[in-house]
Amino acid sequence: MSETQTPYQVLARKYRPESFADLIGQDAMVRTLRNAFAADRIHHAFIMTGIRGTGKTTTARIIAKGLNCIGPDGQGGPTTEPCGQCEHCRAITDGRHVDVLEMDAASRTGVDDIREIIASVAYRAASARYKIYIIDEVHMLSNNAFNALLKTLEEPPAHVKFIFATTEIRKVPVTVLSRCQRFDLRRIEPEVMIAHLQKVAQAEGGQVAQDALALITRAAEGSVRDAMSLLDQAISHGAGETSADQVRAMLGLADRARVLDLFDHIMRGNAAAALEELAAQYADGADPMAVLRDLAEITHWLSVTKITPEAGNDPTISPDERDRGAQMAANLPMRVLTRAWQMLLKALEEVAQAPNAMMAAEMAIIRLTHVADLPSPEEILRKWHDATPPAGGGGGGATASRSPAAPAPVAQGLPSRGGGGGGGGPQAALASAAPALSHYPDFAAVVALIRDKRDMALLLEVETTLRLVKYSPGRIEFQPTDTAAPDLAQRLGAKLQGWTGARWGVSVTAQGGGATLAETRVQDHAAKADAALENPLVAAVFAAFPGAKIAEIRDLGRAEEIAAQEALPEMDETLGPDWDPFEDM
Repeated sequence: MSETQTPYQVLARKYRPESFADLIGQDAMVRTLRNAFAADRIHHAFIMTGIRGTGKTTTARIIAKGLNCIGPDGQGGPTTEPCGQCEHCRAITDGRHVDVLEMDAASRTGVDDIREIIASVAYRAASARYKIYIIDEVHMLSNNAFNALLKTLEEPPAHVKFIFATTEIRKVPVTVLSRCQRFDLRRIEPEVMIAHLQKVAQAEGGQVAQDALALITRAAEGSVRDAMSLLDQAISHGAGETSADQVRAMLGLADRARVLDLFDHIMRGNAAAALEELAAQYADGADPMAVLRDLAEITHWLSVTKITPEAGNDPTISPDERDRGAQMAANLPMRVLTRAWQMLLKALEEVAQAPNAMMAAEMAIIRLTHVADLPSPEEILRKWHDATPPAGGGGGGATASRSPAAPAPVAQGLPSRGGGGGGGGPQAALASAAPALSHYPDFAAVVALIRDKRDMALLLEVETTLRLVKYSPGRIEFQPTDTAAPDLAQRLGAKLQGWTGARWGVSVTAQGGGATLAETRVQDHAAKADAALENPLVAAVFAAFPGAKIAEIRDLGRAEEIAAQEALPEMDETLGPDWDPFEDM
């Protein structure tokens, strides 16, 4: 390299904005600052927040130049269009201005570093109009450092301005935020980003395909710095002409059309084709984690498109893919998409932790294809109801819709409502359910069943929020209390059906219910307590101990019965007093 040749500068620095006119995607902030400068209402402290690479530090430097710019003739004042030619603009651009101090709070977090700032603010700027402190990653300061800065930040000298930048605005104390004018820098929209990258690529003499720029934009996730770094890499990778395939290879991505093919195989339940496509993409260099991320992205895109079709008009997606995505969104139910989303999130965690990412991805694909063709609850109920023979068709085994050789389809986990052609129809179903229901002649038996199954939550609901109106084996009608759960009848019926194997009809009515079991127990206890107080001995105890309370009332007859069951057997008197029980051993 010759002495006169300028060293290479990365695109992110070479094309860094030098004025507000060069900033892209931050129109709201630019408008506010322009109006503030025009009205001479310039705040003494600013804080910029946003994701990486959206221009926080760049904006801070532009504000610093605008505050100290004096114009080419040396007579200018604060402006939002710094000239870039005066000594102050050039010095700030080069990072050598003595009155513009940049501090990285990630490496200087302590209170001693803030003390240096506090000690220096009293002195006027050496050559510029304002002394400006730019603190990057300000959220990294310690609590003591923030506290030390508060007083100076609230009432700084007229010649001092503070500009903070952070990616973690929630970590900045509220006491600091309240003293600053806050600007939230947005992610750059895809259309704006693609146009910007195209402009930079042309300026660099690189030929980058439009779909390649779309891939870079999607990978950058709204960050200009990330996009510029990827563009820099893509121009070098393509050696002048860069295609979408080259960018995919560079980023380790799979072809989006092929990912859509894989997604289509999964939704059709074709596990063999899905695994074959995954293996082909892996052989072409696609990372299994990236493939699953693309599947999750497609799932989200289709879900949003199904609700709001306008969301499918993403400029980073080709028209053919948009049309295909719209068709898939129209054909796939929302429950299938939401289930796939949950399973893909779980799969991403497994692939990240698995010793072999490809094996974990294959198992995830197998699971997804397995559940893709499972029927929905509505389809199960529809099949179950369709399996019921017509009325009067259970006699001789001849039904109009089903031959005797073909059994009726029965929903998995649900009792059969009708047999085959010769099974007797509804009468056979009732006959098979009768023995199971005979074990529950009254509602007390149902409560005992719930207690035996140790479903304490359901037992508490039944005892406290259910007012029984009518009961017969297999049929419960009740009036709910005001605190009853709205789905109590549904859950109670499902639980009883699962435990007994027979179908239960549980219905709700608005009136006619008696006391709940809990209320009945309270009433019984109160009645027994009143009866006990009439006993002279109990009355005497309460007279002697005025603060006494009845804690428990036991049934004497029941207590004697329990004692008799637990007592040892009496000795047979015919054995005589000299009988030794060990002689027979």
